Amino acid sequence: MTTLLDGYREHIVNAHKQPLFLLLVGFITSFVCIRFSVRMIRAQVRWWPGNVTPGGLHIHHMVFGLGFLLLGGIGVFATYGGQPWMNLFGLAFGIGCGLVLDEFALILHLDDVYWGEQGRKSVDAVIFGILFTALLLIGYVPFAALPGENTRWGLITVISVNALASVITLLKGKVWTGLLGIMVPGLSWIGAIRLARPSSPWARWRYTTRPRRRARALRRERLLHRRADRARTWLFDLIAGAPDKVPVNHPAAHRVAERMSARATAHLDAHAARALARRQARLADRRSAAAAGATARPPAAEGPVFGAAAGPGRSHRAQQRRRTVRAGRSRTYAVGPTGLERRPERHPRLRTHTHRIHR
Repeated sequence: MTTLLDGYREHIVNAHKQPLFLLLVGFITSFVCIRFSVRMIRAQVRWWPGNVTPGGLHIHHMVFGLGFLLLGGIGVFATYGGQPWMNLFGLAFGIGCGLVLDEFALILHLDDVYWGEQGRKSVDAVIFGILFTALLLIGYVPFAALPGENTRWGLITVISVNALASVITLLKGKVWTGLLGIMVPGLSWIGAIRLARPSSPWARWRYTTRPRRRARALRRERLLHRRADRARTWLFDLIAGAPDKVPVNHPAAHRVAERMSARATAHLDAHAARALARRQARLADRRSAAAAGATARPPAAEGPVFGAAAGPGRSHRAQQRRRTVRAGRSRTYAVGPTGLERRPERHPRLRTHTHRIHR
């Protein structure tokens, strides 16, 4: 115990890291306590208080977390970072971080997905926040570069290369490797050299024209990453509880189906509107063309036109139709490039003739 206290004084208090240490303690403690609380509520334990619902309104613990964040952030500026206020406000800020990030998925999706598959994003955010704070506590700043030292160009070069490798690793879909590689030199370099995940932006940009590399990425995803995902899922279920298996007739499933139906309907409505606009434009063009043709033709005589007055071509076609009907022949007509044309007989015994009418 004495050794631990001496180490705490030497590495935390004397190094001026106590506010950051208390922030990490508040972060971890609030997350563990609130997860224990929601799991007791989910299990419907009788002796546990349950949700906070004044007047029937369910208040999420994210609201209390925002209050702690405001208290810690504003308090530090109001007291100029003096002691012991710095330690108290650091602890309050850490408690707020744990409560807010525990409902990160709810903030992201604007929906109560706490016990759904999307709720795993909250656990990811909390674990990343804890690891990032712990790395800052261990090294003070990345690569142990202390303020006030002279510029070291070699260190700047390493930091620049590491930042570039972290960006490439994130583009390859390896989120944890890229984020942790910001603080741990060399980790992001390994992620940047290895193959990208098939669903990552890097794979969409670079593997489209390289089928062999894409096949290797798919094979690695199937063999390696799925095992890692199963291990991560088991660990997250142990920490935060398994998500609900939503049945088909569950209201959440109905909400998802309604959202998908609304999106499809909006897409179909837009497609129908574009088609209607195209039809109206074609109809307007035809009307304008017909109006232009009517103004170009000379005015016709008043009253109906019958017989030879209707034109020689029209009366000739009418007479041919009447003769065909009287002879009992087949009335089959087609449109050809010229006027009335008779097709050759297909069989010598059949006296059926077909004519082409030019429209």
